[in-house]
Amino acid sequence: MQETIDPDLALFAHVVTAGSIAAAARRLRLSSPMVSRRLARLETRLGVVLVRRTTRRLELTAQGEAFYRDVRGILDAVEQAEARLTGAARNAAGPLRVSAPTSFGRMHVAPLLKPFLDRHPKISVSLDLSDAYVDLLADRIDLAVRITAELPPTLEATRLATSRRVLCAAPAYLAAQGVPPDIASLRRHRLLSAGGSLPWRLSVGGREALVTGESVVRTNSSEVVRELAVAGVGIALRSLWDVSGELLSGRLVRILPEVEGSLDVGVYAVRPRAAFTPPAVDAFVAHLRETLGARPPWER
Repeated sequence: MQETIDPDLALFAHVVTAGSIAAAARRLRLSSPMVSRRLARLETRLGVVLVRRTTRRLELTAQGEAFYRDVRGILDAVEQAEARLTGAARNAAGPLRVSAPTSFGRMHVAPLLKPFLDRHPKISVSLDLSDAYVDLLADRIDLAVRITAELPPTLEATRLATSRRVLCAAPAYLAAQGVPPDIASLRRHRLLSAGGSLPWRLSVGGREALVTGESVVRTNSSEVVRELAVAGVGIALRSLWDVSGELLSGRLVRILPEVEGSLDVGVYAVRPRAAFTPPAVDAFVAHLRETLGARPPWER
């Protein structure tokens, strides 16, 4: 495996993955000074600084990040070759660290874990929920769920579903403020949006329209936006995966039914591009595709 290549390259990868020299030393059953000396020897040989050493953790330099991606590709290729030789690729096992947006992860990823673990008992899952941007390499994430219209070319992406978004408000708000008859009239209403989500790019009969303005309540939480809309504070542009239950129950009402958010937005499973993808990652992507499918639960 990693010992079949330059041992100092493998050690560097261990240090990055572990997050500190001490943690890497424990995994490799070496002393911390020995790991530190070998890392310094590698940097001297290459003539660059790969990591910045602080009292609490290691931080990769720009050269270190690029070098780690290359080293990781070499190690992945070696593991892939061994997996083909031994048949290990058929056995999904080991740790799997998954990241997802807070609300989507709680509502649509967490409920899928039990059937997944029942099917793959040798996989141990770590699920991290955050609405902040997650750097997959820096945060050691194997797979992330992202809801977006654009993805960087450095990521391998599998489209899981379209994320349809609709305009909605509580019946109490509409009774008090009136139902907007068209997009232009939205500017006279109280709008609700998480930070960075306005202006809204809307699709009307194949044409795009832009709605500008400011949210009546400032928040970084999409879940707060949903709860404010249910409480009757204003009008929100929400994903069906987020509010389909409220629309069915009548707690929210869709307005301007001919209008939707941009259809370019999709739900993706993304992972760093590498020569070898761990079987556990492939298994979880397949599980997500099977469960969400061509018609995800919020569209049924």
